[in-house]
Amino acid sequence: MSDYHERVYEVVSSIPEGKVTTYGAIARYLGVASAHRVVNRNGELTGRGHFPDDTMRERLQQEGVRFSEDYRVDLSEYMWDPSLYLREN
Repeated sequence: MSDYHERVYEVVSSIPEGKVTTYGAIARYLGVASAHRVVNRNGELTGRGHFPDDTMRERLQQEGVRFSEDYRVDLSEYMWDPSLYLREN
């Protein structure tokens, strides 16, 4: 595993239950331009294709995350920004 992927994994594994983050928030935290608790900037479950069936949504619902009918998470309620909670070494 590359150093970059290890850093991404470290951030993703730090996401608390019942919270989500975005790819952009992780990239900003890691200083890079450009899992089931990661959604896109609109709160959409774009990573669903990497999970069987509806596993991504089901896991998040088990953690208390609620969705709109279009598989969207309300980021104003569930957003977790690593730059606010973690310190880069």
